[in-house]
Amino acid sequence: MAILLIRITCPSRRVAEEIADAAVERRLSACANLEGPVTSTYRWKGVVEHAFEFVLWMKAPEAHWAEIEALVNEIHPYDVPAIVALPCAHVSAPYEAWVNENTDS
Repeated sequence: MAILLIRITCPSRRVAEEIADAAVERRLSACANLEGPVTSTYRWKGVVEHAFEFVLWMKAPEAHWAEIEALVNEIHPYDVPAIVALPCAHVSAPYEAWVNENTDS
């Protein structure tokens, strides 16, 4: 089974924790890690902006991508949340088994 490493930037620790808790409670993601704050620079409506954000990382089966994306869009306050996923080219067998045991995969 393919596992994704999903990266989501969030405006606050509270938002990141709410998304992480919901994803793990719903068994969409096996676990989540939170980093930050980090400094972000981006263009929004023609203006270069700077903000402090938190980076939420989740490990989840690829089959859960659509549900995780919907969950993030439901909770996240941004009009266009940054949600990207990287496929995991290699995953240790014990960790893959743990992800499978802790998600509805």
